[in-house]
Amino acid sequence: MLNLAALLTDAARKVPDREAVVCADTRMTYAQVDALSNQVANLLVASGLQPGDKVGLTCPNLPWFPVVYYGILKAGCVVAPFNVLLKRREIAYHLNDCDAKAYFCFEGLPDLPMGTEGYAAFTETPGCDHFFVLPLDATKPSAIEGTTTLPQAIADQPATFDPALTSSEDTAVILYTSGTTGQPKGAELTHGNMIMNAQVLTNIHPRAEHDVLLIALPLFHSFGQTVQLNGGFLTRATLVLLPRFEPGAAFRLMQDEKVTGFAGVPTMWWALLNYKDDSGSLDFDAISSRLRMVVSGGSALPVEVLTQIREKFGIPLLEGYGLSETSPVGTFNQLDREPKAGSIGYPIWGVEAKLISIGPDAEWNDVEGEGPGEIALRGHNIMKGYYKRPEATADVIRDGWFRTGDIARRDEDGFYFIIDRAKDMIIRGGYNVYPREIEEVMMTHPAVSLVAVVGIKDERLGEEIKAYVVPKDGVVADPDEIVAWCKDQMAAHKYPRVVEVVQGLPMTATGKILKRELRDK
Repeated sequence: MLNLAALLTDAARKVPDREAVVCADTRMTYAQVDALSNQVANLLVASGLQPGDKVGLTCPNLPWFPVVYYGILKAGCVVAPFNVLLKRREIAYHLNDCDAKAYFCFEGLPDLPMGTEGYAAFTETPGCDHFFVLPLDATKPSAIEGTTTLPQAIADQPATFDPALTSSEDTAVILYTSGTTGQPKGAELTHGNMIMNAQVLTNIHPRAEHDVLLIALPLFHSFGQTVQLNGGFLTRATLVLLPRFEPGAAFRLMQDEKVTGFAGVPTMWWALLNYKDDSGSLDFDAISSRLRMVVSGGSALPVEVLTQIREKFGIPLLEGYGLSETSPVGTFNQLDREPKAGSIGYPIWGVEAKLISIGPDAEWNDVEGEGPGEIALRGHNIMKGYYKRPEATADVIRDGWFRTGDIARRDEDGFYFIIDRAKDMIIRGGYNVYPREIEEVMMTHPAVSLVAVVGIKDERLGEEIKAYVVPKDGVVADPDEIVAWCKDQMAAHKYPRVVEVVQGLPMTATGKILKRELRDK
């Protein structure tokens, strides 16, 4: 038996009274999180769900996330966490694609109505029979007519539960990722994938008897989920949740909660580096002196930013690399060797890396020496496959090797350096954005005849999204109106902030759009 939820049950057995989760005024012990997750598991069983059934989860960094996440796993079900920025159409796609039988959704906020969008999507999903609202205030009924809050649903459920028997090869989590083209695909990660990745990472960063981790990375993302949630519960740390990242709030929590660990994407580090404490209430020396585990990932951190962070705060910031399909970490700058600025490090324990010939149609030929080549990884971290997509799985996995689509070079010491990404993928603020998905939605706009979406350089976000639009004959396309329309149709991290109306797009002789020329404009 191997169940990812053992990370919680073991911690609750060893340190029941230790604070597991802190968020605003809420402070919950491991025993309390464990008991609530048991009630969630009992609720799912009482609702008729069986081991292996899929359950959707939309929730920001709130105490509800670990409660529901581990409750789903205890029932032997598979948790499918969704990006909290998704809109109705996108949520319905995900629920349908993963064959969800139940869906837990945070009620949302006035400026981000997750509950309304989620319930609308739920009603459009045949086979998804149970919808539970995760409320901001547990004492109040649901504001969405016809729905039940989780506190109401679990009120009569027992607080004890014997976790379902699952094996290391059983799917624990489905994380959605699009690769570089097409609709999002669900990467199936096993209990073994997730537990091993968390365990190996805790060995890279030896933990104290009691660490305090600030969680600003979204828990629905593989980075925050493995490195901080699962890794934190494995080591019985206290997790301080920050639902919406803001540098001042992050620094205040680091100070007030005596935080010892923080992981962030480059835009977060950029914001922390440039934050000015006008109040004079922050003791940066004290904050820095306590930070033992500081990590950057999600996309490449500019060397200049890395250097300035180390100089300003004097903290040993380390970079790693991975993807949702690799649980996520595959390489890391580790403490047994001097880290190299700009490098993603070298393979973690139990993982192999190599460079292979570049391109989706290229053979899997090894590239010797420095490269460049496409990074391929093999080890305990590689996903089971894409859910219900055997052909897509076969395209990226061969003999246990997973081809990442990222281009890198390798130095004589075995350190890897990213020099390019999969041709079209955009990384905006640490989120992967896939142009074709945006283009297919934009093609439904009444003024759009043809569209090409590319990433353009942005100092704060790394990349911003730009769309080149060819209007339909006789139709006037208003860039501002198109941006506003896209904002209503797509998640906030996806819609293009810049639209340029053009009369034509550069193409090859075979009719393929030359996006490289658009990016270089």
